[in-house]
Amino acid sequence: MGLFDTLLGRKKEEKPNLASILPAEVYQAGALELKDIIAPSALKISPRGLDLGEKILRSFFVISYPRFLSEEWFSPVLNMDKVFDVAIFVHPIETSKILHQFQKKVAEVESQIHEREDKGLVRDPMLDVAYQDLENLRDQLQQAQEKLFDVGLYITIYADSELELDKIENEIKGILEAKLVYVKPALFQQEQGYKSTLPLGDDLLGVHQKLNSSPLSSLFPFTSFDLTSDKGILYGVNRHNSSLVLFDRFSLENYNSVTFAKSGAGKSYLTKLEILRTLMFDTDVMIMDPENEYEYMAEVVGGRYFKISLNSEHHINPFDLPIPVADEDPANVLRSNIINLVGLFRLMMGGLTAEEDALIDRAITETYALKDITADSDFRSIEPPLMSDFELVLTGLEGGESLAQRLTKYTKGTWSGFINRPTNVDISKKLVVFSLRDMEDELKPIAMYIVTHFIWNAVRRELKKRLLVIDEAWWMMKSDDTASFLTGLVKRGRKYYLGVATITQDVGDFLKSPYGLPIITNSSIQILLKQSPTTIDNLQKTFNLTDEEKYLLLESDVGEGIFFAGLKHVAIKVIASYTEDQIITSDPGQVLAMKKAKLELEESKEPNAAATTATSTATANRA
Repeated sequence: MGLFDTLLGRKKEEKPNLASILPAEVYQAGALELKDIIAPSALKISPRGLDLGEKILRSFFVISYPRFLSEEWFSPVLNMDKVFDVAIFVHPIETSKILHQFQKKVAEVESQIHEREDKGLVRDPMLDVAYQDLENLRDQLQQAQEKLFDVGLYITIYADSELELDKIENEIKGILEAKLVYVKPALFQQEQGYKSTLPLGDDLLGVHQKLNSSPLSSLFPFTSFDLTSDKGILYGVNRHNSSLVLFDRFSLENYNSVTFAKSGAGKSYLTKLEILRTLMFDTDVMIMDPENEYEYMAEVVGGRYFKISLNSEHHINPFDLPIPVADEDPANVLRSNIINLVGLFRLMMGGLTAEEDALIDRAITETYALKDITADSDFRSIEPPLMSDFELVLTGLEGGESLAQRLTKYTKGTWSGFINRPTNVDISKKLVVFSLRDMEDELKPIAMYIVTHFIWNAVRRELKKRLLVIDEAWWMMKSDDTASFLTGLVKRGRKYYLGVATITQDVGDFLKSPYGLPIITNSSIQILLKQSPTTIDNLQKTFNLTDEEKYLLLESDVGEGIFFAGLKHVAIKVIASYTEDQIITSDPGQVLAMKKAKLELEESKEPNAAATTATSTATANRA
């Protein structure tokens, strides 16, 4: 008979159901406990460390503190990108007992001071300071302003090799000793040190230093670099300590941001994610889209999508005037619009001489006057002139014939379909996208200037919380006029509750422009994602990056980088939910799969529609 048969007293041929009748002790004999699962495969204890098989570790304890501890002095250790455990044991001491000891200690120090005075020796500053500290602490203890504690601070570090372990040890010692905090390895007590740093609450080392409440508070362990606020949107996860990067751009001194990244690093993904989340906080968003990347998102959220091209059905008249707000002088509004138009014509005509510039300025003023638009006019009730009106005025001015000839392609040529008609673009939706993909490359800066100017006029018309996103902003940095206009938006936007998000992959061209650095310095939020080696040195100089931050940007994955907000910056990883990812993804594979699924869904509905039609026809015939 077998073992089971012997245990159960049954014959071999009976074949019982063992699962239902086996005794509990048979199951328990083969059961695993939790400690069997989490325990290492091997353990070797040495005087200076422990070998856990795959990892080796070493434990330390603090033996001395300086007279003063600054706030967050322990933060550089906590923020190290290493694997280690920290245990802090705080044992309260009864105030009555410690006051009795203090009385003896004060008397002892006072006696030493008097003894030196009697012998005519030079006073000892250390004794004087110790006496003052003891007296001050005794007064605070008696007044219950402070309490005293026995504090044990233990650190256990992990590494794959002895060399790496020594390197981490020296790094931690260097950080702490620079602050006059000294540590020692737990020689011949590595096992006790390791157990003390496990989450068991057992202080087996028992190496304590006395600290009162104030310096003890500086040891608070949950201090780290973070950008978490009580309002705002989620930008991503802090790669340093896994905290959430929550921030509100409208809580800073200005509402602008710049984003630099190489192609494919995730800058558009991050921008679309921010837009999607910003829309939930009653913010209007307007986007300059050079590559049709925002079309699907506009469709999903019910926004408006305008395709700007030579044959576009959407028109913007650059001579449109903004409605002055209550505190604005109409004369200044008109003058500012004329200056912007001069910049536009300088761009359209490939540059102007000083004489031509003055002639264009005069022609614009007379074109407005042709429609009875002056500084005293009510801009709401007057129809603005068109480009053809400006051409007519320019032709009638002395010396303006050649300029009018250069303008012909914009008034009678293919470009006239967009620029020489009254405005029919309505941007009253929460999300508005202007797509410039189908616009010829040489005309994109002009189109971006016209669209941006139109948006600026709308922003000045009504005070609302708005975000203007300019993707691939290097197009606007190619010309001084467009770059200057963009810089003006960045500097003046705060007055109108406007945040400008500038995004580019061509960092070199952006920083070469004399307007590039002012845009960066006037942006409270700066985001750097993965960079190429050719641009990293320029970025390091511009943003004062350390070598570690420089290499972090070179080695980052898609959606990883550094997030600057004010004086703080953290390493960030962009995260999105599944639903958000489906809306904002720019991955060609995912986009193609989604289009295919949408097409299949539409095809599957067609037979049902045909069957419904046939049924309706048959019913009608019977009737």
